[in-house]
Amino acid sequence: MNQSLALPINLSVGTFDSYLNLIAQMPRLTAEQEYELAVRYRDEEDLQAARQLVMTNLRFVAHIARGFAGYGLPMADIVQEGNIGLMKAVKRFDPDMGVRLVSFAVHWIKAEIHEYVIKNWRIVKVATTKAQRKLFFNLRKMKKDLNHLSTEDAEAIAENLNVDLQTVYEMERRLDGGDVSLDPSPEDSDESSFSPIAYLEQHGADPALILENSNWENSREEMLLNALENLDDRSRDILTSRWLNEDKATLHDLAARYNVSAERIRQLEQNAMKKLRNAVSVFAA
Repeated sequence: MNQSLALPINLSVGTFDSYLNLIAQMPRLTAEQEYELAVRYRDEEDLQAARQLVMTNLRFVAHIARGFAGYGLPMADIVQEGNIGLMKAVKRFDPDMGVRLVSFAVHWIKAEIHEYVIKNWRIVKVATTKAQRKLFFNLRKMKKDLNHLSTEDAEAIAENLNVDLQTVYEMERRLDGGDVSLDPSPEDSDESSFSPIAYLEQHGADPALILENSNWENSREEMLLNALENLDDRSRDILTSRWLNEDKATLHDLAARYNVSAERIRQLEQNAMKKLRNAVSVFAA
C-alpha cells in the first residue's frame, strides 16, 4: 500500500472542531486503492485495511451528520453514531459490486443517526408505530403554516402518508404541545421552548424513507430463506456460514472444511450469491 496512506494511530483530540480538522486532512482513496483495501479485508480479514477504509471516509460521515443539526442533539454524538454506521458498512461492503464505498455506506450511516434521534429526543419516544414515526418526520414540512391543521390539510396528509386521520391529529397535538424540547431549562415557558422539528434537514436525508427501507428488509427475509432452500448443500452452507451465522466463518475456515483453496470458496460464494439474487427477484416479482 502506498506510503501516502499512512494514518495516525489515535484520533483522540481535545475538541470536536479539532476532530473535524483532523479528519479533513485524511488522505482520499482512489477507486483502485479502495478496491485493494476492500479485497484485503474481505478475503484476508485484514483489520488494518478495514481501519483505513473507515478513517479515510470519516469526513463523509461528518458531512451527512450536519444535515441532522436541527434536532438540538450534540453534533459530536451524531457524528459518532454515523461513524458506527460507516463501520457496519465497511464490514458488509463487497468491492465487486462496482460502486464506491461512500455510495454503499449512505444507508448505514443515516440509519444509525436516525436511530440515535429516535432514542434520544423525548417527543420521538412517543412515536412508537411506523405510522407515528412517518408523521413525526413529515408533518411539520407538510403543514402549510404554524396554525392548527384544517380538515382538508389533515385529510391530504393522511392520504399522502397512508395513515389514519386520527393519527394525524394526535401527532399534531404532540408536536404543538409544550413537551418538545430535549432539555428545557426551568425558566423556559411552553411558548418559548425550542422545537427541533422546525429545523428538519431538507437535503436528501429522509429518515422516514430509511425506516421504510428497514421494514422492507423484514419482508425479504422469508424470500431469502425460500431461495436458500433451492441451493445445493455446499453453497447453502457457505452462505450461511459467511453471512447468516452469528459467528461468521472466514474464507480460510471454509477452505479447510472443504479441502479447497480460499479463492475457490470465494468463487463458490459469488456464484451462490448470484443464484440467490436471481431467486429473490423471482419471488419478489
